[in-house]
Amino acid sequence: MFLGEYSHALDSKGRVVMPSKFRDGLRAGCVVTKGQERCLYVFPMDRWQEEAARVQGLPRTDRRARNYSRSFFASATNQELDGQGRVQLPEALRRYAGLKKDLAVVGVADHIEIWDTESWESVGAEADEYYAGIEEVLSEDGI
Repeated sequence: MFLGEYSHALDSKGRVVMPSKFRDGLRAGCVVTKGQERCLYVFPMDRWQEEAARVQGLPRTDRRARNYSRSFFASATNQELDGQGRVQLPEALRRYAGLKKDLAVVGVADHIEIWDTESWESVGAEADEYYAGIEEVLSEDGI
């Protein structure tokens, strides 16, 4: 499980060091792709298979589903950690997420999100406000 928030820097070759606590979960490789709100998603290979199957199950007759699927899969890239625990972030994905030098690497249970630090500060603050103020139950059965 990927937990926590870490500050890292993008190196001159477009690589980011994965937090040491995340590396075991990525040893078999990972897939990096576009995420919502202009971050990048990093899925370990086993979790990628599940997510890919979920997206493939969306109805092809729905234009939104087709567009989602196109963006999600067209931008996906297989990656492996190098000897220093770094993952390569291709230029197109860095542009999509607006990644500069300073990054936030965030564990979100079953996947990792990579954010430009400024964007993360804004999105994270919004999420914290929502979380702190929630008054209703977020479950399917209302309990």
